[in-house]
Amino acid sequence: MQRLARRLQVCIMLANLNRLQRTRHRVCPGPELAVEPGFPSIRSLIMVQLSQQVLRTDLAGMPLEWVDYRAAARLYFLGQVAYACGNALFLLRGGVNAHTKRRGFLQIHSIIATHGAHHAMSKLQEDYTPPLSNRTLFERDDHICMYCGGRFSRRHLSRDHVRPISLGGEDQWNNVVTACVRCNNYKAGRTPEAARMELLAVPFTPTHAEYIFLMGRNVLADQMGFLRAHFPRSSPLLKRIG
Repeated sequence: MQRLARRLQVCIMLANLNRLQRTRHRVCPGPELAVEPGFPSIRSLIMVQLSQQVLRTDLAGMPLEWVDYRAAARLYFLGQVAYACGNALFLLRGGVNAHTKRRGFLQIHSIIATHGAHHAMSKLQEDYTPPLSNRTLFERDDHICMYCGGRFSRRHLSRDHVRPISLGGEDQWNNVVTACVRCNNYKAGRTPEAARMELLAVPFTPTHAEYIFLMGRNVLADQMGFLRAHFPRSSPLLKRIG
């Protein structure tokens, strides 16, 4: 019976979350989120969109992935969250307790540490290489063409192989840079030296923590500070984020 009640509570909570998702409002003080006695003040929340991501880590604080508020709520109700830190982002309403007649609340912070085996230690090894994609490549290079120095939108950027594949180059982090379409077409199947084009920065392979940062959307200040602590001291990203 206790397990059945637990599942029912999760179902009620997820139903409320889905209804909240459909409203697409900002989380901010108001009658809809009035706080009952004994619960944290909503003034401690910061204004965020419902699309704001929550950083998930393991027990040791190793960054794992980004999750939305619904996935974070499931982790709370499944007992997977060990502790939370950072700013409070969301205050979600649950069902009304049949005995106390009080509505349950769930406060979700910007960073949550979870139980379980996540294979995080394997991502700390020196030979670990995160998957390569255009999105993370463009983020690594700050959407700047590594030849002309111009900043472009994603639709005007491309992946350039410093040493072309036709000359034995590989499709890996250390051999690819962001290039605007014009520069990439001009360079064609040549090396930068042969095309007389100078690289503005040396391509590098991001660590796991750097990769998690590159995968983030609208990374908050407290999340940024947490991730920075896991960057190598020589990380080129440190200069960009200050």
